[in-house]
Amino acid sequence: MMRPSRRCAASSPGWAWPDRSRSVGRRALPPMRPRRSLSEVTGPDVREWVSINGLLMPADQARVSVFDSGFMQGVGLFETMRAYHGRVFRLAQHVQRLARSAQALRWTVPPDVGRMTTCVEQVVGATEQADARVRLTVTTGTLRPTDQEQPELTIVASATPGMQYPPETYAKGVTVVLSSCRQNPFDPTTGHKTTSYFARLAALREAHARGAFEALWFTREGRLAEGSISSVFAVHDHKLITPPLDTPILPGITRAAVLELAGRLGIAAGEQAMTVDDLLAADECFLTNSMIELVPVVRLEREPIGAEKPGELTQRLAQAYRDLVRQECGDE
Repeated sequence: MMRPSRRCAASSPGWAWPDRSRSVGRRALPPMRPRRSLSEVTGPDVREWVSINGLLMPADQARVSVFDSGFMQGVGLFETMRAYHGRVFRLAQHVQRLARSAQALRWTVPPDVGRMTTCVEQVVGATEQADARVRLTVTTGTLRPTDQEQPELTIVASATPGMQYPPETYAKGVTVVLSSCRQNPFDPTTGHKTTSYFARLAALREAHARGAFEALWFTREGRLAEGSISSVFAVHDHKLITPPLDTPILPGITRAAVLELAGRLGIAAGEQAMTVDDLLAADECFLTNSMIELVPVVRLEREPIGAEKPGELTQRLAQAYRDLVRQECGDE
């Protein structure tokens, strides 16, 4: 049972909800275009690559129709992945998640897992970066009122140099704030990575403007959901907890890996609803996503969490995650 937070009983708490509240919320596939060799497309300094429906090219040559549904209506899904030494960590899980989202959102033409995987492998194979940020974006293609047939999906994969966070992010931990946005369970896109991402980016921008690393989203009932771009974990009395998937939240790939690692390490772990007070009463807290891996959280607004430094379980799990990456992706 979670212990009550003594800090929250103070007459003038260090945190407060932001003053704004918003809700966020079959025809045969054509063949893949022939893969072009690197000698056909490479220049002397190409660092960023794109594959559009199987056609590999430098990023500055990439073109998508202005009538594409991703541009015109924001109808699209995406995955952000991290490649280590030429291998994407948990690639299969990422493309399968996107395919499940398309099914849940009732796309009439389902994305093909094999085609998506091929596009990602193309750009990862082309990049020479040891650490790369890989994005897969799939839209429903060009939609026009007069179209009688379903359009071909647009599948775009890109690889860019990975973002390196300062060492103190992991050594000292970060501050998070309360987002003024609310997780909306009635929005059918909640829990899916859609290209309609404005609210998420606005919340993250708000956090950065306030000197914080991330903004945490809660439901209208005050239950913790997730970060703008991350999953959230807390440690209470040596037990690792994270919000339930049916909050609803995105089923994070790194989130799932951390729960898997907790089981291997003999750490008690499970899903549990949390409030602001529960977070403030936590012994430890951390964020996860593919790019940041595990980042310790030591402050919520102006209030400390735990000892206000990265906790023991957080560090154990972070090391176990790095070991898992080396095991699955190699180290050279």
